[in-house]
Amino acid sequence: MAYPPWLDPYDAEPFAAFSTSHIASMIIIFVLVILLFLFRHRLRFMSERSSRIVRIGLAGFMVSCEIVLQIWYVYGGIWSLQTSLPLELCSLSLLLSALLLLTRQKWLFSALLFSGIAGALMAIVTPNLGYAFAHFRFIQFFVAHAMIILALLYMTWVEQLRPGWRSVAGSMIFVNIAALVVYGLDVLLDANYMFLRHKPGTPSVLDMLGPYPVYILGEEVLALVLFSLLYLMLFAIPEWLKRISGKKEKQPQTYSKN
Repeated sequence: MAYPPWLDPYDAEPFAAFSTSHIASMIIIFVLVILLFLFRHRLRFMSERSSRIVRIGLAGFMVSCEIVLQIWYVYGGIWSLQTSLPLELCSLSLLLSALLLLTRQKWLFSALLFSGIAGALMAIVTPNLGYAFAHFRFIQFFVAHAMIILALLYMTWVEQLRPGWRSVAGSMIFVNIAALVVYGLDVLLDANYMFLRHKPGTPSVLDMLGPYPVYILGEEVLALVLFSLLYLMLFAIPEWLKRISGKKEKQPQTYSKN
């Protein structure tokens, strides 16, 4: 079967880390985050109905990212139980972040905030990806990971779900429970989701954490450090600076999203 070049699962240009397209993708995602931050007040003043429409639209788009990926696996004849199930940390974060947009559950927010952002950031900087721009898989990969970050920051900056140190703990608990469940499935399916049985074939941050299974313990330490740094840089320090400067966040006057 002949595939269009941008959909071909076999004969595609390989991904090159920190190529022009990779760097451009990272810049675009960074700009989108900055725009979300700059327009957070305007988005916060939307009506409840408009807010619901935005959240449903974002959630639907995120689920669609996974659906089109599964369709491509089947279309390309490469779908398998060992590699195609949405059991990677970022796949789980994508689908659960969509659920968070719909439910606004605080416990789900705490579980996903730092694990989702940190996991997506690591994937964006060091992708386990075999396809270069403008292949479908390249575009789907970066769009899906960008949406994880944007959805979680949207819930923080616009919906005003406030993180704390409990969110760091919640994200650590979520990652470990997910890893335990996924490892059981890895053994059952002879798979390697979340790289719990061996490292990926492409260069990644895991290469700096030692051999198997030492790197899994290294991931625990790295996760705790990254989650704590994200909390300090994105939330704790800005809140502290606001308090000492006497500034307060603008609050919607027409309704509350509590």
